[in-house]
Amino acid sequence: MITAPPLSLQPPAPATPADSRHDWRHQWRDAIRDPRELLSLLGLEALASRISDEAAAQFPMRVPRAFVARMRRGDPLDPLLRQVLPMDDEDRLVAGFALDAVGDVAARTAHGVLQKYRGRALLVATGSCAIHCRYCFRRHFDYAGDTAAAGDWREAVARIAGDPSIEEVLLSGGDPLSLATPKLTELTDALAAVPHIQRLRIHTRLPIVLPDRVDDALVAWLRALPWPVVVVVHANHANEFDASVDAAMARLRGAGAMLLNQAVLLRGVNDDVEALADLGMRGLAAGVLPYYLHQLDRVQGAAHFEVDDATALDLHGALRARTSGYLVPRLVRELPGDTGKRPLA
Repeated sequence: MITAPPLSLQPPAPATPADSRHDWRHQWRDAIRDPRELLSLLGLEALASRISDEAAAQFPMRVPRAFVARMRRGDPLDPLLRQVLPMDDEDRLVAGFALDAVGDVAARTAHGVLQKYRGRALLVATGSCAIHCRYCFRRHFDYAGDTAAAGDWREAVARIAGDPSIEEVLLSGGDPLSLATPKLTELTDALAAVPHIQRLRIHTRLPIVLPDRVDDALVAWLRALPWPVVVVVHANHANEFDASVDAAMARLRGAGAMLLNQAVLLRGVNDDVEALADLGMRGLAAGVLPYYLHQLDRVQGAAHFEVDDATALDLHGALRARTSGYLVPRLVRELPGDTGKRPLA
C-alpha cells in the first residue's frame, strides 16, 4: 500500500514565495485528500453516499488541484474524477483479483529491484505518488519495507552492477519524479559508474497531474544524464492534457527525452473508440506518442474498471480503422512469469 509521501526526500519548500502556486512542492502539500471536499468543489455532493470510507482508509485519496481543475463540474461521470474517487465498488472481493496482480514479489532480486524481463531492471524508487489512481496495480505493495532508495541505493545499484546482462534501468514506483531532484541525481550518479547500462527509462505520472514538477532543476538533471532517456508518461483520457501539461512535455523534449504514453483501458473512462482516438491525437499535439494500452491489472479493489477481452479487441480494431497507425498503442496484458508484455492484438 502507498504510504505517506517521504517529504524528507524532498527539499523544503520556500516559506513564503511570491509564486508558490507554481512550486510543485507546495502543490504537493495542497493536494486534496478528502473525497467529500473534492465532491463539494465539483458540485457533486449527492455522490457522497457512494464514497467508501473503508477504501479511502486502506488506500488514501490524493489528487492535485491542478488535476481537479480539468474535471467537469457537475458531471458525476467525469473520466478524471472516476480515476481518483474511492467508491463503494472497491469494497467487493472478486475472484481472480489479487493483492499482487503482476507478480512483483516473485520478481524481487534486491531491495527495491524487480527483474522480470531480460536485459532490464526496474527500480521501485519510492512509494510516493502525487495522485492515487484507484486502479493502481501496486496499491497493496509494501513500499514501507521495499524501495530502492533504502540504504542510499547501495543494494539496488550493486545488484545492477553485478549483472552485466542489464542494459536498461527503469525508474518506477510510486512515482520516481516525486523524489527531490538532488535525490534523483544521487541515484543516477551511482548508476553512471555501471558501464553496461545503455538506456534509462522513467515511468511517471507527475508531468500529467503536477506539470510544474518539470522545473529548471529537473530539466538540468535530465540534460546531464549520460544515456538516451525515454520518459513514459501515463494519461488515460484526452482531458488530462491542458496548456500546462503541453508546456511540461515541451520542456521534457527540450531536455532530450523521448516521450511515450501508456494508458490503461478503464470502464467508464476511455472504453470507447472516440475517447481512445482523442487521447492519441491530443497526446501527439503535446509531442507524446502512444506506447501501450494495458488491459487492467487484476488488483484487488479495481474489478469495476475491467473491460473484457472481447470488447477490448473490438475497440482496438475500431481504433486501427479510425486513426493513423502510429497513433494506435499496442494492446497488452502483464501476467506474472511472462517474459514480456503479452500482446492481445
